[in-house]
Amino acid sequence: MYLIQLLLPLYDNTGQPLPKTLFASVRDELVQRFGGLTAHARAPVDGLWCEDDEHAVRDDLILYEVMTADLDRGWWQQYRTSLEARFRQEQVMIRAQHIEQL
Repeated sequence: MYLIQLLLPLYDNTGQPLPKTLFASVRDELVQRFGGLTAHARAPVDGLWCEDDEHAVRDDLILYEVMTADLDRGWWQQYRTSLEARFRQEQVMIRAQHIEQL
């Protein structure tokens, strides 16, 4: 079993808020494909990383999670590319963890 996490930014690279309909469409797509979704959306997650040695970049994020028995890397690669275009991002982080359901 895999836990897939999508870290979706609330703002595009120019600092403009992204429309709520964009998040709703991603949510609906994931529920349709995986049969469920957990959204950590009440309080945005803070992302922080260094682009160079001099300053850090900060992002407000929403975290979506889905579980799946199989990891279709090709599908996820295409989906990430689609999300990068829709969210106007250089990169959208999608990560997978192998989990054991208890």
